[in-house]
Amino acid sequence: MEQGSVMMQARILRVRRDDLLVRDCRTGQQVQVNTDRTRRFRPGQRVIILYSGAMTRSSPPQIYAMEIMPNVRC
Repeated sequence: MEQGSVMMQARILRVRRDDLLVRDCRTGQQVQVNTDRTRRFRPGQRVIILYSGAMTRSSPPQIYAMEIMPNVRC
């Protein structure tokens, strides 16, 4: 994990060209994940997202993913 990064375990709800809509497994909150690496993911897939910890106050909140990896637990 990159120094200063935060990890989120989530389930993908929607995949679009430049973002994913996910549900955080810990909080149940929906979060928009901005990334240019969406093509390899699909709805229902579980992932680990590394991000800076910064999250907008929009609805849904948004983060920018530094890295997204497949995960088997959520």
